[in-house]
Amino acid sequence: MVTGDGWQIEQSSGLYEVTVELDAPLEVRSAAPAVFVDGEEVGSAVESEDGLSLSVVTADPSVLDASAVDAGWSGQPLADTSSAQHQAGGQARTSGPTGPDAATDPTDPTDGATTTAAAAQAVLDADPTAPGEFTVARADYDLGDQAVDLQDIGGQKGEVRAAVYYPQQAAGERPVVVFLHGRHTSCANPTPSTPIPNPGRYPCAEGLVDIPSYLGYDAPAETLASNGYVVVSISANAVNSHDNQLAPDYGATARGGLVLSHLELLAQANAGQAEGLSRELQGRLDLDHVGLMGHSRGGDGVVRAALMNEALPQPFGIESVLPLAPVDFGRLSLPDVPTYTLLPYCDGDVVNLQGQHFYEDSRQAFDDGVLRATGLVMGANHNFFNTNWTPGLYPYAVSDDWAAQDRQQVNPVCGQNAEPRLTPAEQYNLGDAYVSAWFLLTMGAQDEFLPMFDGSGAVPAVVGDAEVHTVAAQAGASQLDVAPLMTASSRVTVQGAATATYCASLDGRPFPQQIPACAQQANVTSSQAPHWTPMRFAPSAPAGQMLDLRWTAADGGVRIAMPSGQRDVSGFENLSFRTAPGQLTSGAQDMTVTVLDGAGRTASFTVSQVSPALTPLPGTATPLRKTYLRTVSYPVAEIAAAGVDLTDVRQIRLGGVGDAGAAYVSDVAFSTPDVGTAGTLALPSLTVGDAYVNEGAGPGEALVGLTLSEPSSVPVTTYVEAIGGSGTVGAQRLASSVTFEPGQTCLAFAVPLEGDRRPSAVPTTSIAVTAATVTNAVTADAFGLLTVREDDAVVLADGTVGQMAPDPGPQTDPCAPRADVVFTDVASTNQFVEEISWLLATGITTGWDTPSGKEFRPLTPVARDAMAAFLFRYSGAPADYVGLETSPFIDVPTTNQFYREISWLYEQGISKGWETPAGLEFRPLASINRDAMAAFLYRFAKEPEVDASAGTMFTDVAPTDQFFTEISWLAQSGISTGYEQPDGSVTFGPLVSVKRDAMAAFLYRYSQLG
Repeated sequence: MVTGDGWQIEQSSGLYEVTVELDAPLEVRSAAPAVFVDGEEVGSAVESEDGLSLSVVTADPSVLDASAVDAGWSGQPLADTSSAQHQAGGQARTSGPTGPDAATDPTDPTDGATTTAAAAQAVLDADPTAPGEFTVARADYDLGDQAVDLQDIGGQKGEVRAAVYYPQQAAGERPVVVFLHGRHTSCANPTPSTPIPNPGRYPCAEGLVDIPSYLGYDAPAETLASNGYVVVSISANAVNSHDNQLAPDYGATARGGLVLSHLELLAQANAGQAEGLSRELQGRLDLDHVGLMGHSRGGDGVVRAALMNEALPQPFGIESVLPLAPVDFGRLSLPDVPTYTLLPYCDGDVVNLQGQHFYEDSRQAFDDGVLRATGLVMGANHNFFNTNWTPGLYPYAVSDDWAAQDRQQVNPVCGQNAEPRLTPAEQYNLGDAYVSAWFLLTMGAQDEFLPMFDGSGAVPAVVGDAEVHTVAAQAGASQLDVAPLMTASSRVTVQGAATATYCASLDGRPFPQQIPACAQQANVTSSQAPHWTPMRFAPSAPAGQMLDLRWTAADGGVRIAMPSGQRDVSGFENLSFRTAPGQLTSGAQDMTVTVLDGAGRTASFTVSQVSPALTPLPGTATPLRKTYLRTVSYPVAEIAAAGVDLTDVRQIRLGGVGDAGAAYVSDVAFSTPDVGTAGTLALPSLTVGDAYVNEGAGPGEALVGLTLSEPSSVPVTTYVEAIGGSGTVGAQRLASSVTFEPGQTCLAFAVPLEGDRRPSAVPTTSIAVTAATVTNAVTADAFGLLTVREDDAVVLADGTVGQMAPDPGPQTDPCAPRADVVFTDVASTNQFVEEISWLLATGITTGWDTPSGKEFRPLTPVARDAMAAFLFRYSGAPADYVGLETSPFIDVPTTNQFYREISWLYEQGISKGWETPAGLEFRPLASINRDAMAAFLYRFAKEPEVDASAGTMFTDVAPTDQFFTEISWLAQSGISTGYEQPDGSVTFGPLVSVKRDAMAAFLYRYSQLG
């Protein structure tokens, strides 16, 4: 163990657990908590139950040389949040671009100033905040703090509480929009001078205020309701209180499930069958037309809800999603739903603007026909979209989150009084405008708002001089992708003195990738790189694939040939692409764009003539001056006016302006603005399975199943990563791209195991296995849990021997065929088909070969010799085990088919046999009764503790019975549920012989105890 001031690092079984103590619980933020060793972020941090420590497990042995360990947020140690670089006379951080932002730099036109885009933005007269024709009424509901079972968050229950805004005079069913707030303080102390303990975190302890974050979006809710929508803003304080401690995905699944639970409740209310909800909702809710808005971690939650919805037997009609200042810890891709992500440039919480990944990971992932867009809002912070998170508008737990980066609030770009900053009222009004306009456009076909989202850069007059940079991928056939520039293409060639490198991500990924990094963290920090910032549960997945173009002479660049058969662009309105200055550039860059037709005629323009995309964004030190690709759009009509034949366009050329320069480039396309239509695809669903395996005695592997719900006609791809766990038994990090070829429905992802013969301090460790950036499938469940069991011994820190976890038995092949496919006598409707399939996949049973095919013989009683074979194989059939030289049983010769297995059973103390005058008998061919089976399994499990006072639920098992303890354990552990009788009682049938199908069920249930 290595220790320091408030931290320790413990080594065991090839892994290193780093723990840092905190003086006080971390503030409640949406960003992911993190641990830093000597300034470098390591692993996925778990917050302790009391909030006073963070821990992380890593396979990197260099942490043992640590001189300092700090807590913080992903991409930002706590030491950085004092923002010395923003204070007059302070020192800039040593990593990333340096230079204080405490005062403007007269030599840098971008420092402390907005870009030139504001003057160029088109202004829309249409007002998305204007009240509609209907009076807004309320039908709020509150079913209590413990009214719903939350998913994947440690068995916690949560509140069912919502504000409902509806159009009072509107007739018939109306489209529904659900709002989900983000991670914020749930319980506040109104008298801080008098501490109030809150050990359960939620519900709030008596005397604490339950903060109504869900009531902070009145403006867009009322705007939409007045225009004929029913808006339901739901509370998620229980999730916020437990996600960092108990949820493997920081609460994304819990939030998604909560949204669906409310939709199910609203469906009941629409039918007049929801107790506790207003009758005013009956017949008013059109759940075939649903929109979702999620703020902060709620943004991750609504994307997850849209994905989970597809797995429902009767999914709701989710047709529009808006993540607002969101997190995207798992790199989720969302098919078939128009999606607009709003990113605030001065976000002091989710400072890396990671929600950009929703756009990057979805825009080329599916052959669907929907609009996807992202808006970067200059001068906006994270909190002020919600009035109950805004100082002066609510009394408790409010803040300007930018202060987390700049405690003195002196930054000239984002400080409280900086000229570019929006006031709280301006930001809230902008949120109303963009949230309302998005749903009015995508759900109400109000196309007058399309220019706000189609990449043309228009803003509504109602938001004043607010600056919003929008990028967009148009719907389906409305866009011709000339060159996405994500991977190499023979149609893209270098011209002149230039280099063109296809790149992805920042350098220093935990698992090396083959693609060159787009930037080095010494030059561009994670907080400055929305496209490339690594995500908590997919840190090695390639991010933001694009072209890194550099030139050393004027006109050096690339030539892009049009796809054969797609040279007629006369049906499109715009030529567009995205671009940003290169990482080592110091000022504005420029490029000349030339369009060439088959007759050699050309049309040219420079980027600087039409877009500020190659002007650096404001700021000089991390986290600002972000590298962010903005839109360059040029009317096709202007190209035609220059004489180019739009029916025969052959080439697009990008050439650098000046003697040297660099730019990132992506998504060269011709397009026409279009929202498209949601819900047109029928995609398979991808699930990452769970696995429970023994550590093993040496290097090995654990197989985690990746399954598709049905075959796909096109390849399905995903990036899978095993990212470490919360204990100290060694599974190794692994990350790789995985492809399902057409027709495949199952793949086994092999995670390396660091097996050994040493004890460990913990009985198991949980390793998260995640699937990110999925293409051509719906991500049904992106998180698998690989549980690795310490199979040598558990020795606690004080030297005492601890309880070992149940033995999972031999590892299963997650892609093995089902029993009803292999065995002729096991039907798909068999009660125990899943359990028999597991028995087959583990190799515990092979069945019998017969002329008509393999048989399992499910109703045949299990003989005692076969029981010995089952348990021996379950234990892994130890290859080094040699049976006793002399048989311990007079009726089992050493030549018996199962002698080795029976000898092992005897040596393990699992079978004691019968004493007879002639000697000890095993009776190998006798059927084993259920009571003896209970004894065998109990001894096999090393005789775990049993609550004798709890007894059994079985009416035919008495405390005086020989195997009462063993049967009690079987019942208490859930291995046996017995037989329900007509009078409601439950019997065990201790003297009934065990059938082979029931034995499969018993062994399977035992395997799941871990």
